[in-house]
Amino acid sequence: MAHILTKLFGNYSKRELKRIQPLCDEVLALEEKYKKMTDEELQSQTPALKQRLEEGETLDDILPDAFAVCREATDRVLGTPHFPVQILGGIVLHQGRIAEMKTGEGKTQTVVLPAYLNALSGKGVHVVTVNDYLARRDSEWMGKVYRFLGLTVGLIVHDLDNNQRKAAYNADITYGTNNEFGFDYLRDNMVIYKENKVQRGHSFAIVDEVDSILIDEARTPLIISGQGEKSTDMYTIADRFARSLRMVKVAELNEKEDNDELYSDADYLVDEKAKTATLTPSGVKKAEEFFHIENLTDAENITIQHHINQALKARGVMQRDIDYVVKDGEVIIVDEFTGRLMYGRRYNEGLHQAIEAKEGVTVAHESKTLATITFQNFFRLYDKLSGMTGTAMTEEPEFNEIYKLDVIEVPTNRPMIRQDMPDVVYKTEKAKFEAVINDIVEHHEKGQPVLVGTISIEKSERLSAMLKRRGIKHEVLNAKYHEKEAQIVAQAGKKGAVTIATNMAGRGTDIKLGGNAEFMALAEMRRMQIPEELIEEATAYSETTDEQILAARKTFRELNDKYKSQIEPEADEVRKAGGLYIIGTERHESRRIDNQLRGRSGRQGDPGMSRFYISLEDDLMRLFGGERIQAMMDTLKIDEDMPIENGMLTKTIENSQRKVEGRNFGIRKNVLQYDDVLNRQREIIYSQRDKVLDGEDIREQVIGMIEQAIEANVKRFLPAEVSHEEWNLKGLRDHYMGWMIREQDLVFTDDEMEELDPSFVIEFLTKRAKDIYALREKLFGDKIMRELERVILLKNVDRYWMDHIDAMEELQKGIRLRAYGQHDPVVEYRIEGFDMFDEMIAAIREDTARMMLTVKLRINAGPPKREQVAKPTATSSDGTDVKRPVQNTKKVGRNDPCPCGSGKKYKNCCGKDEA
Repeated sequence: MAHILTKLFGNYSKRELKRIQPLCDEVLALEEKYKKMTDEELQSQTPALKQRLEEGETLDDILPDAFAVCREATDRVLGTPHFPVQILGGIVLHQGRIAEMKTGEGKTQTVVLPAYLNALSGKGVHVVTVNDYLARRDSEWMGKVYRFLGLTVGLIVHDLDNNQRKAAYNADITYGTNNEFGFDYLRDNMVIYKENKVQRGHSFAIVDEVDSILIDEARTPLIISGQGEKSTDMYTIADRFARSLRMVKVAELNEKEDNDELYSDADYLVDEKAKTATLTPSGVKKAEEFFHIENLTDAENITIQHHINQALKARGVMQRDIDYVVKDGEVIIVDEFTGRLMYGRRYNEGLHQAIEAKEGVTVAHESKTLATITFQNFFRLYDKLSGMTGTAMTEEPEFNEIYKLDVIEVPTNRPMIRQDMPDVVYKTEKAKFEAVINDIVEHHEKGQPVLVGTISIEKSERLSAMLKRRGIKHEVLNAKYHEKEAQIVAQAGKKGAVTIATNMAGRGTDIKLGGNAEFMALAEMRRMQIPEELIEEATAYSETTDEQILAARKTFRELNDKYKSQIEPEADEVRKAGGLYIIGTERHESRRIDNQLRGRSGRQGDPGMSRFYISLEDDLMRLFGGERIQAMMDTLKIDEDMPIENGMLTKTIENSQRKVEGRNFGIRKNVLQYDDVLNRQREIIYSQRDKVLDGEDIREQVIGMIEQAIEANVKRFLPAEVSHEEWNLKGLRDHYMGWMIREQDLVFTDDEMEELDPSFVIEFLTKRAKDIYALREKLFGDKIMRELERVILLKNVDRYWMDHIDAMEELQKGIRLRAYGQHDPVVEYRIEGFDMFDEMIAAIREDTARMMLTVKLRINAGPPKREQVAKPTATSSDGTDVKRPVQNTKKVGRNDPCPCGSGKKYKNCCGKDEA
């Protein structure tokens, strides 16, 4: 049905492209107008376009001229004007959509058009990349165009100080990684002074590799954390316990079935599909004996439960050289989508510590979360969001539902002629790998380059060993050998090259047929013993007058030209041999990752081929729907080394992938539902912080907090709904004794108690608090009092907010363990979470009131210090909380009333120590 409708009406992308084609034509029609201009005339268009915006025109109104100006500038500066398809891609990005553009179609250059146009509004444009290398390269390379047109370009990378970051964000266009943009947002919401903020808002973001950042990273929260105080011994003890247990793995655990037989053979069960590890009744009994407790499920044993669960997951679910590697005594996560090592990243909730205990390396302390946000909620802060990738169509429903982004498939500049062959299915993995090796050898011998994709380090090394036995020279690219990544990928298109790669997603280097002249030139420069820093500068795009760098660039250009002329004949031979041949040795859970592997071949109209080899023993087939194919093979009595190649099989496999994608989308959506609760609270806290930072005078706000705190306490101790006999006047007096009231205050006879109205007590305490406040203002001076209000309020907000984040994390863990019957756990989490939030706000008010009325100042403490915040590394960090001493400018007389409000003389109270 869908196919018929598409035929009748055309697909969504084609209809939308038809709508924006006239805009593209307008841009192309202006080509001659701007080509005739001198450089000075072309450069003068930037202020002219800004003027048009000031006079009331919109960005859409000036788009044709802005794009045409930028296109001409790009041609003059870089020598490569934008193709019509890049103009279409630029319009899609400007409209706040996702442009699906295939590998080699010039996504980097496409960004320049919408970035230039939107920067004219003066609100800043953020271009988001997946790593520092790409951010630096693109900001320098495309920065030449922006600077030619009079715009400024900033770069945000890891090791910048606050001033450098602020300067980068104040630029018209800022390049950086998703991590850096997110962490800077969190840090900005931990400052005490507005001038220490570095970002200036979130107007427009263009996200490169948008599927990687908004989908693959969606479940990874950004966390700024400080060192926790909890001991790590429990992880080692829990691992020792887990090691003693019997484990049984099942493809999928069905709780509705009778699992007695499974339970009798195992102490814990690993559900491979759900990726969970669960104690059986015998495992629970052993845990109670091992930890000397009566009932593991009792509330007081929740910490033991948590450590056991993580130890079981570390041993039963997490696999070395697949999920992580151990290198130099450290556990380093392997990105499941790209195969890269994720230095500085740690699994949260103690899982990383559990793996460290399992592997016998030093167990790091758990950290305390100071601030956190998911990428989903960070990128939803932007007024306008857009992105590019080679593979987005398979995730369009998620982009639409979560981010309100639609996906437009931009056509290629030249027709795609790659042949995507049907999948070949074998019964066993052994037979599949034998067939893969035979296929590699056959194509290698005719000079066709072959790129083999695997989904784990272990599989890539197994294939490598098989190729060595057959005497086939090849390169291996996985997380263990990532240092050589760019060189290996760059030469994967050479005649007869064989390259084995684990998860090719996100590998930024193009595979050019015949080889990559740039990398061959750089290799020769290394052989010439030119220093590495000069080699780096030789390919950089930054402007310089340094003679050594200019000489290195000249050498590079000459070598590059030499190798280009050598490569072209070889490239023709490779084209005749069929172009780059992609072999997938297993289907990934996500069709998108498979498409990214395929997309390495057939760039810019080159020929190419792709084929996936599958076995019924592959994880995807075993866990998600291989039963039907297995039954069919058994019925037909097919031998294990006999392949089946059938379009229906390919569809069945893609349906299995759709199932997994749907399940993973559900998990991400569930994570977001929980995070949305915390996000709403975060928005309230951050917006209140901003008001404090922006406001010159928050005196009335603090006085209001003191009044609210008093009213809340009186209602707590003297509730109107109960009789006077049940009131706790003593509790109220104890609460305020010594810092707001004296022994003789709030003392009543029985008759007076009968007549007492709580409003009288509120009025009395409020007047007393205001009197003390006025006295302190007189003693400390207005300037210091205003500073105290700001610092005390912000410090209290931050302290309680950090504790609240931890409490919400514990609530989320607990809420999933509870049986709510027909209740939705997310709804329960929202209700309880906001009750906890209200309690936190009340605690902030109470502490701010108490501190403002009792804080003691250090005499002659020296000039005030600015605050510092934690410096994160990837998704976690060490944090410091620096107290800010305030300088006292007015001497308190020894016989004056003590400013703390006790009623005593200063010499008998806070001034005792100075006697």
